[in-house]
Amino acid sequence: MRETSLTQRYHDALDSMHPVSASPRPHSRTAGFLLALESVADEVCGTLARLVAYVGALALIGILAAVVWQQIAGPGSLEPGERSGWTVADDAVPAYALRLSEQPDKSATYTVLRHRRGGRKDIIRWGEPTERRTAAELEVYRLGAERDATADPVADLARRMATGGPSAFEAAGVIESKFGPVWLLRLTGATDGPGGCLGFLKGIKTPGMRLSGWSCQGTTGPIRRAAVGCMLNKLTLLSTDQDADLTALFARAGPKPTDCGAETLASARADWVTSADDPRLRGPL
Repeated sequence: MRETSLTQRYHDALDSMHPVSASPRPHSRTAGFLLALESVADEVCGTLARLVAYVGALALIGILAAVVWQQIAGPGSLEPGERSGWTVADDAVPAYALRLSEQPDKSATYTVLRHRRGGRKDIIRWGEPTERRTAAELEVYRLGAERDATADPVADLARRMATGGPSAFEAAGVIESKFGPVWLLRLTGATDGPGGCLGFLKGIKTPGMRLSGWSCQGTTGPIRRAAVGCMLNKLTLLSTDQDADLTALFARAGPKPTDCGAETLASARADWVTSADDPRLRGPL
């Protein structure tokens, strides 16, 4: 037993003379690296989240600004080809013909607009393209499923005729045409004297069609009424392979002899309804 005790003491002394150094554990350095990497990842994610929120806020502000501008400016601030859903059909073949010999000093332009929901507008204008309101215009609107087909046609015509002033209408009587009675309108406050314009509007249930436009020709109301009658009576269908309802409409209307020379217009008499206060309406709009 004594020898064992001395041996034990010898080994204890030897151990105390050569202590084992405490070296860092390998897994502790790995844990520190992972913590640093996680911190960087958190910073990156936070920055991306703030960037996405910032871009989303800018987009929302842009959308709100566009909505407010549309409400303030309204569709009247856009040209027909720029309205929502309408595009200029450069490859479209004109469906109608209208030649006005009483407009020799005005060039005529023919524009076709198509809507993605089926509508079509054939627009014939006389006057310079730079003019806000041309000397005369006739629009043949074949109604489709678009929203414009159910919108107020009077408000649309007033917007097209207005040149920055009031865009409200007042009645200006009714004339007869080969398409039946046509309602005449003029901008509120306008007179029958020089510089005035006379608008017209005619809805046709079958084949779902709307005729509208205006004439600024002449210096008196009777001359402008005669000019509107000439525009409508001289409108012809170019192609007979259109839909059956449209072909039948022009067949029923037939050619109507109309003298629209300058002398005839100058001697036009107010034998149609001319009163804006008490017009004799002889048919539906």
